Amino acid sequence: MKKLFVSLAALAMVFAVYSCRETEKKADEMETEVENVMEDAEDAANEAAEEAENAMEEAAEEVEEAVDSLGNAMENAAEEVEEAVEGN
Repeated sequence: MKKLFVSLAALAMVFAVYSCRETEKKADEMETEVENVMEDAEDAANEAAEEAENAMEEAAEEVEEAVDSLGNAMENAAEEVEEAVEGN
């Protein structure tokens, strides 16, 4: 009876250790997966930030060009008014 009890106890310990190893292995796999997801998220965030920065730079250039065009149009209009005034 004692041998049977000791054998069952040993068998239970073997199952517990095996189960622990499997749980640890799965935890390691999950940790790796979480790290991969975090790296992907970081890459996506960096890419989005770069795209936003590029869009802002392009918008700034377009505004600068529009201001230059407006300035040129105002100068042309002023010259036309001067010419019209001098012509009268």
